[in-house]
Amino acid sequence: MGKKMMHIGLEAGDVGRYVFLPGSPERTEKIAAYFDNPREIAYNREYRTFVGELDGTMVAVPSPGIGGPSAAIAVEELHQCGADTMMRVGTCASVSPKVSLGDVVIPNGAVKMEGVSQHYLPVEFPSVPDFQMLKCIEQAAINLDYPYNVGVTITKASFYTQTEPETKPVGPELQYKWSAYEKGGAASTSMECAPLFAVGASLGIRTACVMASATNCRNYSDNGRNTGIDIEDRAIRTAIEAMRLIIRKDKEMA
Repeated sequence: MGKKMMHIGLEAGDVGRYVFLPGSPERTEKIAAYFDNPREIAYNREYRTFVGELDGTMVAVPSPGIGGPSAAIAVEELHQCGADTMMRVGTCASVSPKVSLGDVVIPNGAVKMEGVSQHYLPVEFPSVPDFQMLKCIEQAAINLDYPYNVGVTITKASFYTQTEPETKPVGPELQYKWSAYEKGGAASTSMECAPLFAVGASLGIRTACVMASATNCRNYSDNGRNTGIDIEDRAIRTAIEAMRLIIRKDKEMA
């Protein structure tokens, strides 16, 4: 037997190249429902893992939890197990009128409002996804006829310093930064993209992210827009379609 990873509870050979990364353990099961022959192979701490096949190719879906530190651990350990193509799947919040409730969000770069990425690369180094993966995610949204936005996302390290910055001792600084990011064109925010991209770049592997917006712009209510959709499932369906496209392109290039 090989070395079992400390946190995810997997070893080399347990997963293939292609990995989905949702936040919650419950979401792994929802994603695995789209696999052929899905089966749960590990559950340690927040890291719950299913494997299966898409079009005859092995895929896996572990849950790295919320935030950059646990996501970085997952990417590091999954890479040691053989994965080299990792796609974050989840939800985000809109910070721009360009993104409405239910829209698919495809980050082409991430503001590093967190600390994990700086443990991997200098602060000046951009946090960006693999371009070919990004194009496949965009094509997937088009194929599924989903409204989507390709743009900059803000990766924050704390949830409530965004939603309630005025209550914090450094509130004025937080409000200034959020305003500046939005004026610069940032369209969404979540908590994992920047470190995912940075860790991937440092390891020389492919990473990308697809999310669905759970809010309208800076508002946690529907704002009167009745989508009648399953927001989480929209992100999942886009991710599944995108990974099929990525696998297909890799086979064509082999």
